[in-house]
Amino acid sequence: MARPREFDEAAVLDAAVACFWRYGYEATSVRDLAKSMGMTGASLYNAFGDKLGLFRRALEHYLDGSVRARIARLEALESPRAAVAAFLDELVNASVNDRQRRGCMLVNTALELAPHDAVLRRLVARELADIEGFFRGRLEAAQAAGELAADASVDDLARLLLGVVLGMRVLARAKPQRALLEGMARSALAALGC
Repeated sequence: MARPREFDEAAVLDAAVACFWRYGYEATSVRDLAKSMGMTGASLYNAFGDKLGLFRRALEHYLDGSVRARIARLEALESPRAAVAAFLDELVNASVNDRQRRGCMLVNTALELAPHDAVLRRLVARELADIEGFFRGRLEAAQAAGELAADASVDDLARLLLGVVLGMRVLARAKPQRALLEGMARSALAALGC
């Protein structure tokens, strides 16, 4: 009979996220993870498999509480253009308030691990497609409501917004300056006629 888990999975995944997010995958040791998660190395392996398996679970946990939650919350806004503007505004604030300059764990994964791991490459591609899909959906709704020109290419604008988001998150690691990031957001919104 299997022993029941003796830890709060959300809490240990929060600790793993914090560790991986701060140091990156390669620089984080299993010893670092076990210590921050309050587990032994053996317990960590029993619960999550190897380090890469734990990273994948930690990334999914991070996405549930950040990107996915943001999209779900902002899709409920009445104004589609306001949802797009709020998405960019939240990224500016998150970037400026990131004192450790950790950036976005999804973007960091795209740069560090996705080129080397097919599972993570697919996960990153799916999440980026979901962000682009959020923008596309909001832009289609804006067009239907007359908030966006009827001849505007929703696909091109959604891709532009995704590129701006990725650029903001990478740039903020080196230059987390509000004026710089807000200028990028304003320029993207101007392309929408906002």
